[in-house]
Amino acid sequence: MSPEYAMEGIFSVKSDTYSFGILLLEIVSGLKISSPHHLVLDFSNLVSFAWNLWADGRARDFMDTAVTESYSLDEVSRCIHVGLLCVQDSSSARPHMSSVVSMLDSEAIPRAPPEQPGYFARTNYETSEVMEDTENSANGVSLTALEGR
Repeated sequence: MSPEYAMEGIFSVKSDTYSFGILLLEIVSGLKISSPHHLVLDFSNLVSFAWNLWADGRARDFMDTAVTESYSLDEVSRCIHVGLLCVQDSSSARPHMSSVVSMLDSEAIPRAPPEQPGYFARTNYETSEVMEDTENSANGVSLTALEGR
């Protein structure tokens, strides 16, 4: 689900581009977006995992073994690059689907470098362990205020 739809309920022409980018990254990695595998690797989500490996030039580490056996590293790196362009936080930074198809179809089509995802957080287990020992309120009861959209 694109950030603008999840946060504001706004659907744009590029909401599908975001979903396609997630699907592309899932296929290349063999992981689901909500896979607990990311937590083992100190990443909170698939996008931050893909970004980190792509930015470090370690696209091969992101690839599923089935993909590695069937496709060249250049082809898969292009898919990761295009996938990261598709999942940009701002809908205006994402390409149109026609451009996505062209980028995947031809090596000659220029691809802009993707920006670092806005929600890019490494899991800090030391901090989470410390937080478990803190109390949320003086009497141990939490309050939740429910508000409609």
